[in-house]
Amino acid sequence: MNSPKRPVIALLAAPNTSAAVLYGLYDVLFATGAVYADMTIGAPGSELLDVRILSKDGQPFRCLGGVLVEPHAATKDLHAVDAVVVCDMYSPIFVAPSGEYDGVSEWLRKVHAGGALVASVCSGALVLAEAGLLEGREAAAHWAYAELFARTYPTVRLRRDSILCLSSATDGIVTAGGVTAWQDLALYLIMHFCGSAQAVETAKVYLFSGHQDGQLPFAAMNRRINTSDREIAQSQEWLALNYAMQNPVQAMVARAGLSSRTFSRRFKTATGRSPIDYVQALRVEEAKQMLERESKAIDDIGLTVGYEDPGSFRRVFTREAGISPAAYRRRFQELLHTDQRRRANAH
Repeated sequence: MNSPKRPVIALLAAPNTSAAVLYGLYDVLFATGAVYADMTIGAPGSELLDVRILSKDGQPFRCLGGVLVEPHAATKDLHAVDAVVVCDMYSPIFVAPSGEYDGVSEWLRKVHAGGALVASVCSGALVLAEAGLLEGREAAAHWAYAELFARTYPTVRLRRDSILCLSSATDGIVTAGGVTAWQDLALYLIMHFCGSAQAVETAKVYLFSGHQDGQLPFAAMNRRINTSDREIAQSQEWLALNYAMQNPVQAMVARAGLSSRTFSRRFKTATGRSPIDYVQALRVEEAKQMLERESKAIDDIGLTVGYEDPGSFRRVFTREAGISPAAYRRRFQELLHTDQRRRANAH
């Protein structure tokens, strides 16, 4: 009796792909159905997914870090796939990869039209955007690409907070956020093709616990100075030292010698944020660093960065960071405590 056909999952990679994403996905998906049984009854089960590594031309290459990748096939040679995962494909955060994936884009559109689920991890969302598959959709990608998406792919609603964006899943499009979001995507694919029980077993084997708070607790502010607009650049430089003062936006407008409306328009064009949003983001970024490294009371930190009202500070912080100041401190001070214990043990 013939074994049932396994779903084919293609992992699309390139020289700008990280080995952690490619081989992490490959190991977990390839072992689905086999490893949990081996660890619980001492006998491996059957592999449930047919996992293939693809590249544009199918030739061996070295990915980021010089790690050798030997694809199973070229994109043009594989048409019958159940799902394609575009692995992370690093691109500078201010430069769109225009025209870099033309051949791959055509193939992605074709397999998607044929019914395949098309997914991406991190910067792989740029490839889907270049292929036109994200137009008019919500999507997840690494938080650092938010400005690039807003400028280059304005019809795509990037969910800067999202680890796994499923709003277009019924249309065969799933996008995952930063690089370790491949774990959440892997569990989703296993659940989709093999059932929730297999997803739970896989999570137990690999100790996957998900990213319940989303990406915002990990996001950092883009502080790039836009030198193309002298007045705005000078305002950004001044604000970096004076963000805690009262009414800093009013002070910047006066220093720039512009009308309030003109200043706001030019500031948003240069930074991607309104002046008040930029001030609040900068204050929160400074507060994060204090929460990570200092034991100062949370209300005192809020006052230090410019908020006289503790409630206002907590509301703005939670909106920007996705979690409360106290939760943020617990999450990241643990890393410092671990380092302190390591140093103590070293002596």
